[in-house]
Amino acid sequence: MKDSNFLKENNGRLMWHPMTSPKDSIDNPPKIITGSDGVSITDIDGHRVVDGVGGLWNVNLGYSCRPVKDAITTQLDRLPYYSTFRGTSNDVAIELSYELGEFFKPDGLSRAFFTSGGSDSVETSLRLARQYHKLRGEPGRVKFLSLKKGYHGTHVGGASVNGNANFRNAYEPLLPGCYHIPAPYTYRNPFNETDPERLAQLCAAALEDEIAFQGANTIAAMIMEPILGAGGVIPPHKSFAPMVREICNRNGILLITDEVITAYGRTGAWSGARLWGIQPDMMCTAKAITNGYFPFGAVMLGDKLIELFEDNPDAKIGHGYTYSGHPVGAAAALACLAETKRLNVIENAADRGTQLYQGCLKLMEKHDIIGDVRGGYGLMTAMEMVSDRRSKKPIDAATASTVQETAYQNGAMVRVSGPNLILSPPLVLTETDASAILNALDAGFRAA
Repeated sequence: MKDSNFLKENNGRLMWHPMTSPKDSIDNPPKIITGSDGVSITDIDGHRVVDGVGGLWNVNLGYSCRPVKDAITTQLDRLPYYSTFRGTSNDVAIELSYELGEFFKPDGLSRAFFTSGGSDSVETSLRLARQYHKLRGEPGRVKFLSLKKGYHGTHVGGASVNGNANFRNAYEPLLPGCYHIPAPYTYRNPFNETDPERLAQLCAAALEDEIAFQGANTIAAMIMEPILGAGGVIPPHKSFAPMVREICNRNGILLITDEVITAYGRTGAWSGARLWGIQPDMMCTAKAITNGYFPFGAVMLGDKLIELFEDNPDAKIGHGYTYSGHPVGAAAALACLAETKRLNVIENAADRGTQLYQGCLKLMEKHDIIGDVRGGYGLMTAMEMVSDRRSKKPIDAATASTVQETAYQNGAMVRVSGPNLILSPPLVLTETDASAILNALDAGFRAA
């Protein structure tokens, strides 16, 4: 292992980091995290903080989840890898398929297609949606609809349905036939509507208008996050998802819920679909499926696809990944799912989520830099920072960085994305941990 001086001197120079420029990593070297325990992380200088980011929305059970670690090491000794391509399988992937089918039965989903992560899961769902319509005799259904501000990963298909230009512009042209409708984002929307229920109706009407304009018989699927995550934690009114489900049903369009963030308890419900009382045709999952300890994902499939694909001998799936159904990942997911259910993390996610959300509202009363607070559903909260509340002018990057860095020095890792400060801590967060995050944020806003 290289010593700390070598690591610090080369930090940002030898590795290109996701979601930033190489020059920025050189000019502002990333924090070097070297240790973890519970819901805290420690950097190379020994500075220990509560992880308000939860790794990257994925370390739901914290960093000391022994059952998942033991499952990984045991599986490495028994069968470290084998393919699940045609002709071979492995026992733990089969068992995991069963357990996931039981877990997602209330969502109407009972088959799994395994992937290596969230972007893979999104890409898989888009491909299967097109194939589904071809098998049905409607090959013209190739287009996709999604929400502005939505985030769906970084593959070509996922980037194409992403609703944020930051993830698209540098890589265009992307997949043709992808169209975006306004998100039910009360703080900023083209309708200047602040009533959540009325805004949900307007966005649903915009969806219907886009379908009519494109032609329903050209559209394969609508993909959306039940609560928009990376776009700034944007929860819709409770009426929105049911309206989208009804519109898709009426027009023969598949509904895909991207639950890479929201599945497995993050929202205070076991899935975002269940939170809103809908059943999607496909659900993309990853991240918390292994607590972040192993790259793994799964697309869960509903009856429409199951019946069509399993009853058709010509329905060959010409898609997959080398690590689909990886036995070590499957073992990690089995242990993680069992521990997630044993701890019943949705209860703590709801309680601590309420604590953080209400705490952020109190911070908004103290600090004019906070223009909006969003959350109220489990442990996902965002504060949108502004330089002027009346005009809603976004804060400049330097000031946002001051908030983040000061919070870190005062005991909490938080994430700033544009003007949004996003909180997505582990679901095993304690009341004391949540208070520590809020105190650190208070210091950050005072400094700014």
